Amino acid sequence: MASSTIREQKSKQVAEIQDQISNAKSVMLVDYKGITVLQDLELRNAFRAKGVIYRVLKNRLVKIAFNNLGRTEFDEALNGPTALAIGMTDIVAPAKIVMEKSVTFKKMTIKCGLAENNFLDAEQCKAFAQLPSREVLISQVLGLFQAPIAAFARVIDAIAQKKAEV
Repeated sequence: MASSTIREQKSKQVAEIQDQISNAKSVMLVDYKGITVLQDLELRNAFRAKGVIYRVLKNRLVKIAFNNLGRTEFDEALNGPTALAIGMTDIVAPAKIVMEKSVTFKKMTIKCGLAENNFLDAEQCKAFAQLPSREVLISQVLGLFQAPIAAFARVIDAIAQKKAEV
């Protein structure tokens, strides 16, 4: 009877992990080996501030959750200490925070990841972390749209000033 209860708890955990992965904008698998308790606390606070879910789970349960979603490319990465950084709102935040903290701590690394349902290896995750945030991208695009209009307004103003001088 006790084993059936444990089995039920594990299946609930797998379902919860599966749900978070399938609803996430991005998921990073992180090797956190060697970080101290204080560094872990700092990491968790950074994730919390950006709305990222950070969980240390049993590799076997995560593997089952990924396999249930038809994703077997994560099997190899699910060895050794592995944590999940799950971005539910900001697609770049998990990778960006892990990369920033890995430089600071000099110990943790990204194993691989998932972004918009696409598998990313470690190098792709590092490149992904270099992307600007959504807000920065939007402001850059708006700046591109406004630049020709502003230049046109300056030309019209210069013409009007020249005519006023004559």
